[in-house]
Amino acid sequence: MTKLNNFNTFEGWHWETGSVHNYYAYRGVNAPHTGRPYSEALLLGVSGGITMGYFSFAYAGYDPHVTLLTRNTFDPLETLLGRLGVEQEILQTAIPAKGLENLLHTLESGLPAITWVDIFSLPYFELTNDDDMYIMYPILVYGYDDSQDTVWIADRARVPLTVTTGALAAARARVKKDKFRVLTLSAPNPDKLASAVQKGIWDTLRLFTEQPPKGSRNNFGFAAYTYWQELLRNPKHKSSWSAVFPPGRGMVAGLTSAFFGTIQNGEGSDGERSVYADFLQEAALILNRPTLNETAKLFRAAGKAWEGLGLALLPDEITPFGELRALILRRKLLFRDRGAGALDEIRAANTRIHELKAKTSTDFSLADGTLKHFINALCDQIQVVQSAEQAAVQSLQVAMTV
Repeated sequence: MTKLNNFNTFEGWHWETGSVHNYYAYRGVNAPHTGRPYSEALLLGVSGGITMGYFSFAYAGYDPHVTLLTRNTFDPLETLLGRLGVEQEILQTAIPAKGLENLLHTLESGLPAITWVDIFSLPYFELTNDDDMYIMYPILVYGYDDSQDTVWIADRARVPLTVTTGALAAARARVKKDKFRVLTLSAPNPDKLASAVQKGIWDTLRLFTEQPPKGSRNNFGFAAYTYWQELLRNPKHKSSWSAVFPPGRGMVAGLTSAFFGTIQNGEGSDGERSVYADFLQEAALILNRPTLNETAKLFRAAGKAWEGLGLALLPDEITPFGELRALILRRKLLFRDRGAGALDEIRAANTRIHELKAKTSTDFSLADGTLKHFINALCDQIQVVQSAEQAAVQSLQVAMTV
């Protein structure tokens, strides 16, 4: 058995920033401005911070869905490590036996192993898996015991997670470019911290206000809020909600997936705005720019607007929207607090969600007048979020230029 028996760092929220936070917390690598482990808020900010992204997808055989982006997704892990001056040691192979050897060698050296897995292939979060669905993300492996057929993992839950050795091997092998990759990290260079923070803040400003590095401008930043409202209100648009998410199961699928986007990466449903506010308070110390503390307050206010968006997407007064919202949030928090120990309750929540969605195929409670009122109220709340974000981003720009 090879296991880091004193491993006890399970506070990371996100696959990338959370895994790096947990890695450094275990190693006792502390930030110079706090004397504590590099916070996930700081890592988020340095990685490019937050944004707004809106995308919709409709594939044959699947419910249509909305993807809301709340953070920078353009190479955030490479960005944060490069900016902090972290030296990376990468071991990668296409050979399963060599991949296991590299993993065990890392553990035997006393380090947790950052390795990439297909999240649909691991059993502890009850994601529906088929041959067409895969997403590779980094997790931390801190123990491996072939005799017990057990691997110990830190992955977004506040408790240890375990899988079989075969399940880990299959998840690591799912996508060729990430196959059997193991990453270990040097400590960040404290002399690069201020520069890293500044660059991260300017990334956020650009993502809200300028053409994104890839993709349509309509899908990112302030333009995305306007675009989303147009799709909700204009039935003639080829990607309108009336076409992609028609009343019934299609609309419910769009609303529930959009709500999931508001809660996916943070503790609540505030689009990670409170986490970004925490980053700005650290940035105020690092950059000696106390006005960033005032800007942080505006991002917290934007977070409240995001919480209102979650309620507008799935309001209590419309059946079964309120119940769906509560179930999706409960499912997330069950995993966060208890990991695989909550699987039975997570499965029950999933079953009820599927039942409610199926029922809306034939029994949808929104008549034409009520539907129009609902769409208008949702658009109004999207505008509230946009206005709050504009005030926060404008304050951030002033704080960084004055």
